[in-house]
Amino acid sequence: MRNTFRLIWRILTAPFRLIAWIVRTIWRWIANTTAEVREFFTQEVEDAPVAEALNKAIDHPTEILAHLDALRKHLLRSVLALAITTAFSFTFFQQILAVLSRPLKGGMESLVAIEVTEPIGTVMRVSLLTGFAMAFPYIALEIWLFIAPGLSRRSRIYGLLAIPVATLFFIGGMAFAYFFMLPTALPFLLNFMGIHTIPRPSSYVKFVTSLMFWIGVAFEFPLVIFLMAKLGWVKAKMLAQQWRLAIVIIAVAAALITPTVDPVNMSLVMLPMIVLYFFSVFLAWIAQR
Repeated sequence: MRNTFRLIWRILTAPFRLIAWIVRTIWRWIANTTAEVREFFTQEVEDAPVAEALNKAIDHPTEILAHLDALRKHLLRSVLALAITTAFSFTFFQQILAVLSRPLKGGMESLVAIEVTEPIGTVMRVSLLTGFAMAFPYIALEIWLFIAPGLSRRSRIYGLLAIPVATLFFIGGMAFAYFFMLPTALPFLLNFMGIHTIPRPSSYVKFVTSLMFWIGVAFEFPLVIFLMAKLGWVKAKMLAQQWRLAIVIIAVAAALITPTVDPVNMSLVMLPMIVLYFFSVFLAWIAQR
């Protein structure tokens, strides 16, 4: 009889015990995660010279394998996030393509495809760029998680705070290319020497996405310089003294980014990058203070 009452009691209290077990498990996970995060941001790593670190890596090659395995995991998660955002963007490719073709006179109707597979490649390129823009914060977080164990506590905090700022800079660069550079460049390119040009979807989307992507990457430069100056890796005075070399490097980069060889579009890329360089010098000066 006692066993029967015990069985009935266990059946009646099973839902409550299940809820209590779930609550304990969640609470234990939160406590462990909080402790790991606190330790991650409070512990200091040993600051060793580069030569000593290289000799240690040569003497203990198994440690390199552990880092490579960690890099593989971070890259795998980043690629998975990019695949998810790209697939999500694929469902809205018509709206995205309509927005990208808005700087053209006539919009999407002015694009003419001459190859069978051209629309498919255009859709995939648009989806990939949009997916990368959406996954950028998570990809930056994975990069930070990989390099953070080798950074000092101060550098970890700066790196984590830089992720949302870097996202805003990247989106701001893409918006600058879309709202200011494309309306200036397209009329010149499509009516050069009085020759009217009918753009193809593949060439137009390649031009627009490449320009927006690389300008978005260029807008990250001031943030990178600010963080490097904050950590004492570069000096504002040194950057200001090397402005001539910087302009030459910017000109080469602009020539690689610009899909055409005309000086007008190259200047459209160069001028913002030069302004960003001197803005980076100013940010480095602020960081040093």
